[in-house]
Amino acid sequence: MKDVIKGIASFKLTKKRMEIVKKDEITIINDSYNASYDSMKAGLEYLKNVTGKRKIAVLGDMLELGEFSKELHEKVGEEVAKNNIDILITVGNYAKYIASKAKELGENNVNIYDTNKDASNYLKSVLKPGDVILLKASNSMKFGEIFEAII
Repeated sequence: MKDVIKGIASFKLTKKRMEIVKKDEITIINDSYNASYDSMKAGLEYLKNVTGKRKIAVLGDMLELGEFSKELHEKVGEEVAKNNIDILITVGNYAKYIASKAKELGENNVNIYDTNKDASNYLKSVLKPGDVILLKASNSMKFGEIFEAII
């Protein structure tokens, strides 16, 4: 029983799975290990409920969705609108569907980028104390690059 308690006490989640880091009064939720429609929806709902001044979602492609890719990315755009995200930043070919649906539903601060570097540069230019950022994409989108750039 002592070993079980010791093991639980030292347990650490896998990096890039709801990894929450605070730096310079900014909260970063790095959930960029995996992405599906359900996990994107859950991440956006979580972001909505976290205490912070502005909610920023940096969303990338959800890969391996086959013929449902466009539809599911558009559904994520609907979730962005439902969850009152202040700034949306997308990276990737499929993530453009997230952005277009969010814009269609009235979201004004939507920013579309082709590379992590461009998204990182924009994000760094707009960050303010009190911001909360969600990084969410399939692992192969390499959103760790964005995380490192803002850390």
